[in-house]
Amino acid sequence: MLSAARSQEIADLIPDLVALRRDLHAHPELAFEEHRTAEIVAAALHELGLEVHEGIGSTGVVGVLRSGNGGRSVGLRADMDALPIVEQGVRPHISRYPGVHHGCGHDGHTAMLLGAARHLARTRDFDGTVNFIFQPAEEGRGGARAMVQDGLFERFPCDAVYALHNWPELPAGTAQTRPGAIMAAADRFDIVVRGRGGHAAQPHRTPDAVLAASELVTQLHTITSRRIPPTENAVLSVTRISGGQSHNVLPSAVELTGTVRSFDAGVQDTIEAALRQVAQGVAHATGTEIEVEYVRYYPATLNTPDEAALALRAAQSVGLEAGVAPAPAFTSEDFAFMLQARPGAYLWLGQGRRRGEPAAPSLHHPSYDFNDDVLPLGVAWFVEMAHLATSG
Repeated sequence: MLSAARSQEIADLIPDLVALRRDLHAHPELAFEEHRTAEIVAAALHELGLEVHEGIGSTGVVGVLRSGNGGRSVGLRADMDALPIVEQGVRPHISRYPGVHHGCGHDGHTAMLLGAARHLARTRDFDGTVNFIFQPAEEGRGGARAMVQDGLFERFPCDAVYALHNWPELPAGTAQTRPGAIMAAADRFDIVVRGRGGHAAQPHRTPDAVLAASELVTQLHTITSRRIPPTENAVLSVTRISGGQSHNVLPSAVELTGTVRSFDAGVQDTIEAALRQVAQGVAHATGTEIEVEYVRYYPATLNTPDEAALALRAAQSVGLEAGVAPAPAFTSEDFAFMLQARPGAYLWLGQGRRRGEPAAPSLHHPSYDFNDDVLPLGVAWFVEMAHLATSG
């Protein structure tokens, strides 16, 4: 268990971390635009005496802290970007920037990792190297991939890398992770159905792009139930359909957009191939032309077994009610790119209301706000991960 002395040392950090977290919340920045946030992070790490590197993967920051003679090294990662959402609420620290909102809690992640850096820089009671990785552009722009491609692990070697994400579905004081898949791969498809356009009273004179698109939507939603084995998990959702401007005109084109989530590369291959086949079949049957763009933008987030076990051990050591997650989530996470390069694990840190209290807003909700009560728990987990991972 966390010692009383360490608990008090972390507790002493919390008022400043709450103020920092709320300042970041009030000044959110979108992917690869986290200039103010990165400057605050770099200044804080410099003040602690860390070796600081900026501009990694665009706006990423890495702080390096060494202690003792141990040869082991660990990476601890927090994401910094916000979402393009109009925030709702009356809190004093509501976003100052219309249309930009820390609706996923990355302000809390950044504050917790800075808190861990402050504690470890002061105590230096570990034996090895800790790389504090502050990552840009998690929200769909692949900031983790950008940092890896910019030589993250060549410049800052890590035997393993760890991250957490606040999880409103779990009560505060709890944590979960699991070996293997913890978050889904995320793919996007954009489809254009083309007819020739014409008068709505003369549909026989032109291929009907609206009708073809409607048939395509129906057929696409049979892929996961009829092409994927029941033992596998996958989701396909059409999320947007648009076309036409008038009640009496058949449009020349209709556009569809959607997403696919899965956990296995073979399942991804099957779904993409089936989607293209279905599109070709509908095009042939309706006399339309159908163009498909399919992008696999995030791979599945796959924890390595030993590191997942260590992450749970660290959570239990700091007093969290920690256990193995019963199933992965269908949401995605670009920490997956770091886990493709190094062993590691991704932890869900409960941040929902405690049992018996009203439910907290979900991630990406306009009224979401990070629960400051879990700041000390996240700081303690990061600190314990540094100790366990460098002890060998």
